[in-house]
Amino acid sequence: MAGVRKVIKTGNSLSLTIPSRVIADFDLKEGDVALVAVNHTKTSLTYTFTGHPRQLSLIKKSPNGR
Repeated sequence: MAGVRKVIKTGNSLSLTIPSRVIADFDLKEGDVALVAVNHTKTSLTYTFTGHPRQLSLIKKSPNGR
């Protein structure tokens, strides 16, 4: 899937968004890990989503189980 994405400012960083179709196709979630390969000769970036386990949220339960 080819497409054009705009570089946007996010805080003090620059970001590229991922199309929702790609997110769904790859089942991407917040906290997933991506390897980044830079090819300066071709002026390209390649992101590889590694399938590593996602980060787990820690939820503290109250003594009564809620």
